[in-house]
Amino acid sequence: MREKSVLKTILGVWNTKTVVVIAIGAALFGVLMNFGGITIFTNTKLTTAMIIPVIVGAMFGPVPAFVACLAGNTIADLIGGWGYWFDWSIGNGVLGFIVGLLPLYGAKINDGIFKIHHAVIYVITCVIGNAFAFGVITPLFTTLFYGGELEVTFVQSLTGGIANTLVLTIIGIPILIAFAKRNARNTNLTLEEKE
Repeated sequence: MREKSVLKTILGVWNTKTVVVIAIGAALFGVLMNFGGITIFTNTKLTTAMIIPVIVGAMFGPVPAFVACLAGNTIADLIGGWGYWFDWSIGNGVLGFIVGLLPLYGAKINDGIFKIHHAVIYVITCVIGNAFAFGVITPLFTTLFYGGELEVTFVQSLTGGIANTLVLTIIGIPILIAFAKRNARNTNLTLEEKE
């Protein structure tokens, strides 16, 4: 089996199924951001919406996960009625992209491959991804778009990043294991047989 190029892996496969899953994922992200979480700071929640980049990223790759999270945060802003915060939409999109990098380090969920070392890399990626998305990207775009005070943004970023990392790891890893096992069965392979 030929390995896909890095660019093709990052872009993902785009077809009707991809577009439908992105649309459903974005809608679910928006709903879960509003109704599927617990408030932990001003406009910051421990939210189940973070399962969306895990699922979309695992199935379709980084760019589809980016689009689902970017659009999903915009939908969350619309549903919540607190205005549009594109700085946070971009931050969530970047986080979705980073979470969706699974195939680049060998975690090929669609082929039934997700081992312990993939889980460790995934956790590290989630921590770094949250720090970059909400410690660098969101404050940068907050300054560019709104020119506002960054103190609240940094506190929101810190609490949101910790909450996101918890959801991405505690809920995300079992989801990835379950998807990989299901896909391994569908290909008549076991996780141990795959290299």
